[in-house]
Amino acid sequence: QVQLVESGGGLVQAGGSLRLSCGTSGSIFSINAMGWYRQAPGMQRDLVAVLTSDGITNYGDFVKGRFTISRSNAKNTVYLQMNSLKPEDTAVYYCYARHRATMTAYWGQGTQVTVSS
Repeated sequence: QVQLVESGGGLVQAGGSLRLSCGTSGSIFSINAMGWYRQAPGMQRDLVAVLTSDGITNYGDFVKGRFTISRSNAKNTVYLQMNSLKPEDTAVYYCYARHRATMTAYWGQGTQVTVSS
């Protein structure tokens, strides 16, 4: 099992920045990808950014160079630096991890990001 705990959400004005963190524990050796998804009320959960164990990144189309995903292997933590935030970025952001063998998805509890105009 893998446990994920997010932090760093909050309220920010449009144009501002936030950094989300996701700490991992448990069977972290079984993970081959980590990242972030987001879900606004009444909407589907969308990919924000994913980083594989090989260092490959994939971003949602709406990111457009504003967000950067990174990780600290020493801290077993993945980060999402979000710049130039827009009101439409308002959502609950979920940390995600994928099991390398079974492709099982693990999810954190979510952290709210609210961008005011």
